[in-house]
Amino acid sequence: MTHELTLRCKEKLTPDTHRYVFDRPANLDFEPGQATELTLLKDGWRDEARPFTFTSMPDEDALEFVIKSYPDHDGVTEQLAMLEPGEKVQIDAPFGAITDHGPGVFIAAGAGITPFIPILEKHDAKGCMDCTLIFTNASEADIILRDKWEKMQGLKTVFTVTDQSGTDVEEEKVDKAFLSAHLSRFDQTFYLCGPEGFVNDVRDALTDLGADADKIITEDGW
Repeated sequence: MTHELTLRCKEKLTPDTHRYVFDRPANLDFEPGQATELTLLKDGWRDEARPFTFTSMPDEDALEFVIKSYPDHDGVTEQLAMLEPGEKVQIDAPFGAITDHGPGVFIAAGAGITPFIPILEKHDAKGCMDCTLIFTNASEADIILRDKWEKMQGLKTVFTVTDQSGTDVEEEKVDKAFLSAHLSRFDQTFYLCGPEGFVNDVRDALTDLGADADKIITEDGW
């Protein structure tokens, strides 16, 4: 089943990331962390569906997406950044393997943070966080919703950047040595999301450190 959505508003979160808020259809159900295929209803773009995560909670009266744009790709995300209130998009049925499996360690690279937004908000609202967020980006300016994460009670945050020096965050790659230095337990649930190479490397590092492969929740290729 497809749904047509109308953009209510958009907000810039980082230099290349926006929050998009759309009207919500009445008959749409999804779980925190799930995604949908979104299509621009513009000439020349109707066959260019792309997967994006719902970042609103399932019980909210609007649909929200947090989407990073890549202008150099000349693609859907660049077109989305030019979308204005009142314009429409189309989405398909929700899907996705990243859903809430309880407290754990959330490891994200760049736009890979998006499935974790509603899951961590759900834990925060219940007052039983006990989670860790490891979030890597190229620079500090790329850290999506940093203030939100730092304000969540019970959420331990570890921010790291790879292409900037002189910051007040870690300046290292998330690899086996980094994980070993920042985590004391590997008998937890781990959530991974980011580019395919990042996910594969981090998953291998976690299993080498003793993590149970069945407790690593991921969706490759984001």
